[in-house]
Amino acid sequence: MILRAKIILPITAPPIEDGAVFIAGNKIRSVTPWKNLRRSTNEKIIDLGEVILLPGLVNSHCHLDYTDMAGELPPPKTFTDWIAAITAHKSGWSYSDYAQSWLRGAHQLLKTGSTTVADIEAMPDLLPEVWDATPLRIFSFLEMTGIKSRRSPKDILREAVEKIESLRHPRHRAMLSPHAPYSTLPELLRLTAKTILKRNWRACIHVGESDQEFEMFQHARGEMHDWLARNGRDNSDCALGSPIAHLARQKLLGENILAIHANNLARNDAGLLAKNKTHVVHCPRSHDYFNHSKFERARLAAAGVNLCLGTDSLATTRKIGKQKPQLDMFAEMRSLAAADKTVSPETILQMATVNGARALGLAGKIGELAKNASADLITIPFAGKISRVHEKVWEHNGNVTASMIEGRWAIPPIG
Repeated sequence: MILRAKIILPITAPPIEDGAVFIAGNKIRSVTPWKNLRRSTNEKIIDLGEVILLPGLVNSHCHLDYTDMAGELPPPKTFTDWIAAITAHKSGWSYSDYAQSWLRGAHQLLKTGSTTVADIEAMPDLLPEVWDATPLRIFSFLEMTGIKSRRSPKDILREAVEKIESLRHPRHRAMLSPHAPYSTLPELLRLTAKTILKRNWRACIHVGESDQEFEMFQHARGEMHDWLARNGRDNSDCALGSPIAHLARQKLLGENILAIHANNLARNDAGLLAKNKTHVVHCPRSHDYFNHSKFERARLAAAGVNLCLGTDSLATTRKIGKQKPQLDMFAEMRSLAAADKTVSPETILQMATVNGARALGLAGKIGELAKNASADLITIPFAGKISRVHEKVWEHNGNVTASMIEGRWAIPPIG
């Protein structure tokens, strides 16, 4: 198959005007200007017209389970208020509610350009059935907590590992996600670190998300510290440094770790993340929902941290008027651009594609249009000058006009 488009945007190479992508099976074989394409009479040629053809977007953090909570929880005064609100809201949900919510979220991501998603799975019983209902490539990170349940870290981890080992799928994978430093015991973090190192797995963890979490670990005080102490958490691991320093002590920083949010940083945290090659996932609309202080993107980037983008969940996304939000990586890119005037359009697109691929261990395979990469691609309408093609991508508002995952049309082009 040969796809021709007005603009080809490989991400890892300059844009190509009137370009072509040659696909064989589920792989890209070449990306070239149309005039330079060598072809035979055997290939099917599809002219996609006035569009930008680019890699499928890589959503590096999501909670598909919570999609149907869109607009249900107004922005809270404090982070612990939100924890209480979502816990109460979830108490009324059934298995079918979670399944419907998951499937609706997957559909939203597909039509808005994501082809790969790193999803936090709070309801592992949904797997593998929901996997088979979507063409998306899913990394399901099984969430582990344990403070309130009083279960031993070894039992929590064993159950998650057994679930992962029971799941086999050619496109999807399950991995581990200790929820956050405040909601998991140090022993569970240490055991997770050993397990993923031994098995060559990825893991993700929410860390440094709120001022309250930072105050808890840095100073052993504050609303979160006191609330968790009342609920039986042993807070002797506090007052020893930042949440990120806490992860470092438990050996849970490294190239196979996705640190979600990292909004609150101590002086040495950026360097600590970079030294350990830990990936950081920023979720701009969620960041705005909680009214966090400015995300320190430039500081993290200067230190050499690989920065990615995610949607987080719709339980932490503001409504616009009466309209409920949707899971949409283009909306996250626009939100980042609005909040950070120093970030370039090229950097924004890298965070939404190739950087996420690197974080998930798929560098060179997804997130770019290049020889031997997976044929994951999307198209959006284009009008204007090629010099503004990067801006045109993150300015796009609406559904994609086509989507392909591993060489198969997930959303066929019209005509």
